[in-house]
Amino acid sequence: MRSFNTTGPVNPADHYCIPPLQRFDLDEVLMLVRMKKYFVLHAPRQTGKTSALLALRDLLHGQGYRCVYATVEDARTAREQLIVRRVTHLDQLADKLGEARVRRVVEPMLSGADEHAFSNRDVEYVRDLGLIAGDAPVRIANPIYAEVVPRELSRVAQETLDQDTAWYVGTAGGLDVGRLMSEFQGFFRRHSEHWRNRFEYEEAWPQLLLQAFLHRVVNGGGRIEREYGLGRGRVDLLLVWPRGGRSREWAVECKVVRDGDGLESTVAAGVEQTAGYMDRCAAEAGHLVIFDQRAGRSRGDKVFHRRRRSKSGAEIDVWGM
Repeated sequence: MRSFNTTGPVNPADHYCIPPLQRFDLDEVLMLVRMKKYFVLHAPRQTGKTSALLALRDLLHGQGYRCVYATVEDARTAREQLIVRRVTHLDQLADKLGEARVRRVVEPMLSGADEHAFSNRDVEYVRDLGLIAGDAPVRIANPIYAEVVPRELSRVAQETLDQDTAWYVGTAGGLDVGRLMSEFQGFFRRHSEHWRNRFEYEEAWPQLLLQAFLHRVVNGGGRIEREYGLGRGRVDLLLVWPRGGRSREWAVECKVVRDGDGLESTVAAGVEQTAGYMDRCAAEAGHLVIFDQRAGRSRGDKVFHRRRRSKSGAEIDVWGM
């Protein structure tokens, strides 16, 4: 009996799918193979690249070729170690992130701020450093910097977090994301005031603290992918946890409620945004983190956990901080 599959390569015998070898120009690829040429199969995430390559491997086996399928997914771990060591220019980057005029650009950018949050003079300086791209909108220049910058900005927080990945991993090797989010909720309630004044751009600190907490735990066996919605007031995170030859993925979105904002309207918009992010990334579950920064609200009133359903039917766990 066949079923739908969204968590890894498909097997046409077990899953409903478009025939993998019809996803690209098979005749052209076979010609390149016969000519001993290289080729690249390039497409967005979760669109069938791996399934197509596995089907091509099986086809070529039947034509007398000896084919080996190899993945460099584990190279991400090596990249993590390289980033942690921060050699040469990454050390210089870390030093630059200590400058106020650099932080006045990167911190708002990482929190999804509007363009008015940036000083043109600061932006020009950070662009000249090569830290942000030369064209609009303002964004991190490359994927390596996109990993280093939030990590470095929250480095002190990471060093002080007493977290062990094993606390959140079940006996079967799965990551307990619900427990992870619940623990962060308690951590934020206890220590948020300590971190509030440590950032140049005050509105960025809740998201960066969340990233520090998740990074300390998840990178013990998985990874975090980030999208910064400049001008949208939100940050999208994707937690990826390899298990049994496949990867499980959870979407995490964080939004800040400020004076003049409505909590329920922010939650409602965030639920739909999280559901959209889940659909785009094919994540199995979604979590929306709401940082309530409105004045006059007690810490206890801001803490809650609800489950909401989006218009598309996706169930989202909403965590109030």
